[in-house]
Amino acid sequence: MKEEKSITTIQEPKWVAVYSISLAVAGLITSEFLPVSILTPIARDLHVTEGVAGQAISVTALVAMFSSLFTAMLTKKIDRRWVLLSFSVLQIISNILVSQASSFGILMAGRVLLGIAVGGFWAMSTATTMRLVPQHLISKALSIVFAAVSFATVLAAPLGSFLDGMIGWRNVFLLVSGIGVIAFIWQALVLPPMPPSSPPQLRTLISVVRREPVKRGMLGVTFSFAGYAIFFTYLRPFLENITHVPVPILTTILLIYGAANFFGAIIARFMIDKNFSLTMVAMSFSMSIVTALLIFLGGNMILASLFIAVWGFAFGSVQVGWPTWITLAVPDEAESGGSVLVATTQLAITLGAGLGGLVFDHVGIEGTFGMGSLVWLCAGWAIWRAMKGRVWKAASSSGSMVHL
Repeated sequence: MKEEKSITTIQEPKWVAVYSISLAVAGLITSEFLPVSILTPIARDLHVTEGVAGQAISVTALVAMFSSLFTAMLTKKIDRRWVLLSFSVLQIISNILVSQASSFGILMAGRVLLGIAVGGFWAMSTATTMRLVPQHLISKALSIVFAAVSFATVLAAPLGSFLDGMIGWRNVFLLVSGIGVIAFIWQALVLPPMPPSSPPQLRTLISVVRREPVKRGMLGVTFSFAGYAIFFTYLRPFLENITHVPVPILTTILLIYGAANFFGAIIARFMIDKNFSLTMVAMSFSMSIVTALLIFLGGNMILASLFIAVWGFAFGSVQVGWPTWITLAVPDEAESGGSVLVATTQLAITLGAGLGGLVFDHVGIEGTFGMGSLVWLCAGWAIWRAMKGRVWKAASSSGSMVHL
């Protein structure tokens, strides 16, 4: 659900508060994707298959989807400062619970708590950050928060793999809970009182979903992030079973992926400015081709590393493209559009990780990556179809940077 539209006007920016929010975001994103790099030891320790262990990603994303839609509405009478602090508490409890899990059910319970925090924080972070700085500094404040997202996305997988080899996966989760502790203390000290200024309206969200540009684009969003979840969630099992890399090399490859993803996100703004539709379609088809090539050539470590780097770069571009698209598709309801985008993204991750795990357990990792290649092919088709639509052009043609 979208957060309040009315933003408190302040004279002096509260940069320390903005940075405290960025740290909390980094902790949440790191926690969400940490299982990706330590899927194998989790599965081995809890006596489940790697496909089943992958549902630790699915359940967090599924809960985050609902949380992103309804948290603001359910907490409409509560000071936003206390709501944000509660999310940090949930992150701490979640990671401690996972680190002490004696069964897969307990681990999943911890991941459910994390999903509540991730979805709720995402739904409220933009509007909350906007209340901490004057209007002319809003873009700078938001860039600080989203830079933390990129940083956490880049480091989560290689950091998890590296630390797992040193201290074990349980202590990795325990260590990450420390980020939540620091974020909680920092936010408690620097966040000002932020009473809700107006109750959010469910009908606004429904009206945004019904708009033709949004309906067209959401199919592309769904395929994109489902393809991401299929590939990234089961990347470690692929590298271990097909490429046969030891843990130190695995960490290096994941770091290469993260660096390529980061540079892709940086360069994306220039490519999107040049031609939005061509960038999105080309990157989607590129990931489909690369995923297919990995099935046949992934046994070669050098080629596998190269393909994974290309995939990371391409997805970095797509990651930037979709938030840009939603602001153009619904410029009058950007925050509601953002909530819809977050919910759709989390639903897609749920479906991708869930179906990917099912195929992995019954067919093998080659089947999972084959499905991933097909999903990215569908993503490219869906984006191309949406871009050529007359309604889409109308939504993004008036003074926007998108060239169709």
